[in-house]
Amino acid sequence: MSTFMRTDPSVHTLTRQSGYWRDLDWILLIAAVATTIFGSMLVWSASRADMASDSDPQSYLKRHVINIVIGVVLGWIASRLDHRWLRAYTPIIYGVSMFLLVLPFVPGLGTTIAGARAWIDLPGGLTIQPSEFAKVAVILMMAVLLSEKRDAESEPRDKDVLLSLGVALFPILIILVQNDTGTVLILGSVALSIIAVSGARTRWVVGLIGGAVVGIMVAIQVGLLKEYQVQRLTSFINPTADVSSSAYNANQARIAIGGGGWSGYGLFEGPQTQGKFVPVNESDFIFTVVGEELGFIGSVVLLGLLAIVLWRAVMIAFRADDMYGRLVATGIVAWLAFQMFENVGMALGIMPITGIPLPLVSAGGTSMMATWIAIGLLQNIRLHAVRAGV
Repeated sequence: MSTFMRTDPSVHTLTRQSGYWRDLDWILLIAAVATTIFGSMLVWSASRADMASDSDPQSYLKRHVINIVIGVVLGWIASRLDHRWLRAYTPIIYGVSMFLLVLPFVPGLGTTIAGARAWIDLPGGLTIQPSEFAKVAVILMMAVLLSEKRDAESEPRDKDVLLSLGVALFPILIILVQNDTGTVLILGSVALSIIAVSGARTRWVVGLIGGAVVGIMVAIQVGLLKEYQVQRLTSFINPTADVSSSAYNANQARIAIGGGGWSGYGLFEGPQTQGKFVPVNESDFIFTVVGEELGFIGSVVLLGLLAIVLWRAVMIAFRADDMYGRLVATGIVAWLAFQMFENVGMALGIMPITGIPLPLVSAGGTSMMATWIAIGLLQNIRLHAVRAGV
């Protein structure tokens, strides 16, 4: 008599679950969570003076925490998606993202904030910024196109490079019309990085850099940039040119950071922060809050956490077991690195002012959600590589 041994399906499920938690990049996850908690304290301090309701000083913080929870859930979903499913449905993800990107132009749906018509109004006074999700869609779509090499090919074909450039150029043109130059710069750095790592011929990289420089010069000369955008560039070149308008933010930011000294005034005690002398310091100028209230030491801690996130992202890209995963991780590294450098740089006066938040730190629901999706995708690539034995 034969004996058949059957394995309970619940055992396989349990094994997969335990393997998932065991194989996560815990350094990345802990650094991302710690950065988000750190940022929540800064948002709380920056928002108490004039953004919270009179009856509840924590109302803005509660809204921020809800956005974080949604973002973490989306990141968890992204980390659990099957690699093959993600590649197969990337064109649909890209198409939906591009559809959302044009909705701000629809009367009654779109709204303008800080000169950029890049937001969609939702019931309950909520807004979303589709260009944040477009970053994820562009990275995924470019990775699909540039990783589909034919047999015996060591580099992507020129046709594939052109298609990937079109994938990036379409949203860039839409976002330019929306007057969101910060996101345009991010997408440009993402596209350049992905193409460079894909193994494309050097002429493509050199041509893209040269084309970007020429494009910026032409945009300024022919008047494609709005007046406030030109003023931001002018105030970066000469901060003392007009302290009453375009250079006001930059000057107040430096005053706040410089006043913090080594240890700062203490959380909720910064005179510039609590006096609301630095506009949008819960988002674009969030670094002024840590500089003033927690000083040089607090700033180094925050930058250290962000550096750990980038370091782990680079390691995931380096150890990816396929070109698709490597390109997705590369795009995320370029996105986060550029955005971190630009946000902190404009607060320190070493970069021109653009309206982009500090990833994992600033207030802004759509940005927080998109960033946590990126963290989830990094974990997805890491898990795929571990299971492949890399």
